[in-house]
Amino acid sequence: MSSNEKACSRRSFLTSAALASAGLIFTNTNDWANAFNQKKPNSKFAGVQIGAITYSFRSMPEKNIADILKYIVASGVSAVELMGDAVEAYAGKPQKADKAAVAAWRAHVSMDKFKEVRKMFDKAGVSIYAFKQPDALAMNSTDAEIDYLMRAAKVLGAKSVTLELPKKAEHTARLGSFGTKHKMFVGYHTHLQATDQVWDVALSQSPYNSINLDCGHYIAAGGANTRASLLALIEAKHDRITSFHMKDRKSKQNGGDNLPWGAGDTPIKEILLLLKQKKYDIPVSVELEYKVPEGSDAVKEVKKCVGFAKNILLPG
Repeated sequence: MSSNEKACSRRSFLTSAALASAGLIFTNTNDWANAFNQKKPNSKFAGVQIGAITYSFRSMPEKNIADILKYIVASGVSAVELMGDAVEAYAGKPQKADKAAVAAWRAHVSMDKFKEVRKMFDKAGVSIYAFKQPDALAMNSTDAEIDYLMRAAKVLGAKSVTLELPKKAEHTARLGSFGTKHKMFVGYHTHLQATDQVWDVALSQSPYNSINLDCGHYIAAGGANTRASLLALIEAKHDRITSFHMKDRKSKQNGGDNLPWGAGDTPIKEILLLLKQKKYDIPVSVELEYKVPEGSDAVKEVKKCVGFAKNILLPG
């Protein structure tokens, strides 16, 4: 079989698996044909949407979009920040191609496959609030790539696209202008460079520039970043925060480790109760970064995090 035939065969297999798992075609031999006959997940508790970034499932054995959707449902999650690789593979992105070839594909690809993914997720009871494919939003990305990503995000039902906060202000201005054009928020994520002021320039450039606030990284950064300052930041800028990443990390002075929820210094309980009390409509993404215990897996651990949040928001 030629390499082209192998590629076509693989794409055909992935497509069939995805459609079968979504209930769009039927087969007696596919283990996932009845995957979504179970009750649809609901991880919105007391008005607070607990979701997950699909990066959390990176350690699971299968990576195609149907498998990822199965993991989401098995975790009890009803809304997600969707990473782009599996979606683009399903849509036919050329594999192992250089950036120019990928950019050309993005500039001309049909949105039909993205519509199919939306239907799969809708059928399973899972909404997509954010879409992340940062290499389409990079400094060297073409205008056509940025347009493509925002169009794809909108087709998927997302409110925002997300990426790490660029170092150059001219790039956040550029992305903000595309956000305005497409009415799509651009949520900027930070790691240990997080401060209360780190987003200020980007936020001033466009009403569609926003914050993807990683609460664990904020705490691990140390310095002026404390539990109290994090809660104050959320209150002060809640109208510019489009999503959270939630993980439990130790503070810098305590080593900064990622730990199971409840064992670190991130004020998870206080944040969730603040969202509940103030009725802030900001989804909270479980981002699984602590070591998966022996005998467990990412699906089970995400489900534990969802349960942790539920017990806080719906006590008793």
